[in-house]
Amino acid sequence: MTLSVRRRFAISASVMSLGLLALVIIGGRFYSRLRESLPRIEGIAAVPGLHATLTVKRDAMGVPVVSGSDRLDVARGLGFLHAQDRFFQMDLLRRQAAGELAELFGPDAVEADAEARVHGFRGLAAQVLERAEAPDRELLEAYAAGVNAGLADLQEKPFEYLILRTEPREWAPTDSVLTLYAMALTLQGNRARYEASLNTLRDVYGEAGIAFFAPVVTDADAALDGSTASLPPIPSERLIDVRPAEPGRIRSLPRPVPSEFTPGSNAFAVSGSRTASGGAAMVASDMHLSLNVPNIWYRASLQWPGSEVTGVTLPGLPIVVAGSNGHIAWAFTNAEVDTTDLVIVEVPASDLTSLYRINGGLERIERRQEEIAVRGEDPVQVVVPWSAWGPLVASDASGRPLALHWTMHDPAAANLELTRLEQATNADEAIVIAHAAGIPTQNFIVADAGGNIAWTIAGQLPRRVGFGGRLPVSWYFGDRSWNGYVPPGQIPVVRNPPGGNLWSGNNRPLGGRAIEVLGDSGYARPARAAQIRDRLAELDDATPAALLRIQLDDDARFLSRWRERMLALLDEAATAGNRDRTALRSAIERWDGRAAVGSSGYRIVRAWRQEVASMVLEPIFLQCRQLNPDFEWQEFQYEPALWRILDEQPPHLLQSRYLLWNDLLLAAADRVSEALDDEGLTAERATWGRRNTLRMRHPLSGILPSPLRGLLDMEAVPLPGDNDMPRVQTPGFGASERFVVAPGREGEGIFHMPGGQSGHPLSPFYRAGHDAWVRGEPTPFLPGEALYTMELRPPAAR
Repeated sequence: MTLSVRRRFAISASVMSLGLLALVIIGGRFYSRLRESLPRIEGIAAVPGLHATLTVKRDAMGVPVVSGSDRLDVARGLGFLHAQDRFFQMDLLRRQAAGELAELFGPDAVEADAEARVHGFRGLAAQVLERAEAPDRELLEAYAAGVNAGLADLQEKPFEYLILRTEPREWAPTDSVLTLYAMALTLQGNRARYEASLNTLRDVYGEAGIAFFAPVVTDADAALDGSTASLPPIPSERLIDVRPAEPGRIRSLPRPVPSEFTPGSNAFAVSGSRTASGGAAMVASDMHLSLNVPNIWYRASLQWPGSEVTGVTLPGLPIVVAGSNGHIAWAFTNAEVDTTDLVIVEVPASDLTSLYRINGGLERIERRQEEIAVRGEDPVQVVVPWSAWGPLVASDASGRPLALHWTMHDPAAANLELTRLEQATNADEAIVIAHAAGIPTQNFIVADAGGNIAWTIAGQLPRRVGFGGRLPVSWYFGDRSWNGYVPPGQIPVVRNPPGGNLWSGNNRPLGGRAIEVLGDSGYARPARAAQIRDRLAELDDATPAALLRIQLDDDARFLSRWRERMLALLDEAATAGNRDRTALRSAIERWDGRAAVGSSGYRIVRAWRQEVASMVLEPIFLQCRQLNPDFEWQEFQYEPALWRILDEQPPHLLQSRYLLWNDLLLAAADRVSEALDDEGLTAERATWGRRNTLRMRHPLSGILPSPLRGLLDMEAVPLPGDNDMPRVQTPGFGASERFVVAPGREGEGIFHMPGGQSGHPLSPFYRAGHDAWVRGEPTPFLPGEALYTMELRPPAAR
């Protein structure tokens, strides 16, 4: 080695050493600041406005028991905890509703912000707060004060803001209302699309097409009143004939991606006469939502003189959303009842963009200016056209605008009445509170310590005049409208049914005249609810463990007849000389009927069903998709129609490229093999676990180097379950919590939650409890032994 080479090598080594040293220093400084942003779990902190010292005790999983002198102090304490453990999550929720994500994340979030700005939720939140009763305003103000005290008590701002290099914004009482609106968007934000798709179906195939492909009531329903209905005959070839369609026209459209999930939940209850205790009734809850880090819920037990309530809270709100207060236990599922209408806006031929007709006259379309702040770039200006009935969000087949009329656009439909459940002493009181609640409409199931159970709808239901609400109509003449909300006395209630069981899986809950009140916004397929109903009927003396087993049930009953159909299809003639089909049949024969992680048979049958549905229905709905690019038949109750078509095999609904219906079914099986081959999998190795691997990610992990993402994300793990069974599970969606509890016997209750209590990766509670949720192992409903104690005091008492 020459002298010059040695010198260059020495210089390069020195530079590398200095660079490495700089990285170590920078990394060490970041780690130090990261530690400084850890939530306080012991010691003393000051919270302005407290009336007396408040105690927070946490168990080994970080679940707090918050004990205060009154309800307002407890709200301050809960706000303090939410801010320290979950402030970034709270910030994202309020920004999601207000359309302010681009301020944090830049141009990539502008489209989402623009969609949210359509609703004007920030302005509505101010109106809701102004209309609120004094005690509710005081509760939100106390909570906000606690949030800001918790944020100020951190030695360093929450770590997410260190990564984003920005400052957190203080919490305001209106931000809690925005949190409520964020849940409304998550649970019900796509309902206009469902109604628009129904309208397109009617435009193409008339009422007969809707009755056959999108019935409200089917013969397989699991309604609480047992109501079902038969499917009408297959539409004739005079109405539908797919044979003239060129295969190229069908292939030219993007293949629809089957919907992975519907935001919803399971909830069921068993009356006291059917529980092992023979006294208190019992409730089971598992709310299905997107699974992210941190998890959406925050466990807590809140105590003040004469009251104790335990369950899940939503960071951003000062209440227990679902849980037990010792007298009642309650749970929710998303109610697919109809709280939206698309109103056909009549526009004069002389001016299609500025004016519209209303009450026999003309009004000017309001154009609301919205400015979206964008990180690193100039603000984006958005114009949202509004009519008297709501924002203009789409157009019908004639080009007329469609206005979205939604209960959540009315400040009267949002309130804090749900907090009254904390004081309810029996199921009847809880029903009254549910009817007054201002939340996104939910199926509400409640059990009380006296053994009673009940179901109803929580939230406001529109009282329609002059129309049913399932399809868009014009309100021009004033003879069609909403006349306020359905009064409590007319909202359906089911109390103590004869069988002693209640259940909900986002399915249609009742039939008959109740449908006129509830409407339809796309009920979930009934298979999951039916399976819960049948499992409950099998119980003799129900226990928390028995109800947990139902929550974890991954028996694939929905696919059982698809399995039999596929086995019959792949007979000796179909598989002769065809190794791929032989492998498919072999995997199906070995299948035990469950959506287990090691099952290839489940994955294959599931994929075949999806291929068959697409190949049969896409040609039928070709005109609908050409007319409306956002048309989605997957949200219809199409399963009965699909089976009727497969059983009767009408020639006019079979693509001309296939001579026989069996040819289409075999082609669907071959598509399954081709898809597996594209993934490099054989039928035997294509297990459901490979497809159904849970990936719970932090919203900021994607911007970190790959080796560091594991610090924020939960470990990827294959899980059993799927959509059409009680154990709902997809790679990014599933049970956001599970609990089973009898009011007054909370010590016997069971609780599960994915993720952990804290949103801080260095917290001992970041992953605490997650493994138990993954494995389905029972953990206690109540917080355990206190290992950490913190006192929150008025500033003068510190």
